Amino acid sequence: MLGSTRLLPLARTVGRDVTAQPSPLGIDAGLLARFRSAGGSIVWRPAFPRPKGRSPSGARIAHLHDEEARVETRRLGRTTEVTVDSGPVGALVLLLEADRRGPPSRLEAIDAGAAAGFSAGAIRAGWGPSPRARGSLTIHDLAELARYALT
Repeated sequence: MLGSTRLLPLARTVGRDVTAQPSPLGIDAGLLARFRSAGGSIVWRPAFPRPKGRSPSGARIAHLHDEEARVETRRLGRTTEVTVDSGPVGALVLLLEADRRGPPSRLEAIDAGAAAGFSAGAIRAGWGPSPRARGSLTIHDLAELARYALT
């Protein structure tokens, strides 16, 4: 019997090659699956108070493969901001947040020392209405940095 199988397509086809559908973030589905798998291995602990004051209630430390990243989450009205140490684990945490919440409305790099608690620099993502500019980074920039957390 020849004819339609009536099955929904699982992926686009290009010639004889089959490629996975891109995720809503525009990241290769296979790579996103690896990020999600690595995210399941992150060990979380409370953050120590930062110098000159209390640690925000949403501060914690993400630990993966002998690397750590400080993660602070703040709600500002209808806007949520997540700030992480600029490094592979921090980038991975932000990618997983973007996977959960959708693409951020703002994604920006913060210079070393410009944000309290992030002496080596940070990356901040925001979801919701924001008067600030869109930011200087893209999801693809995060993915390139987060790849180093996979090893």
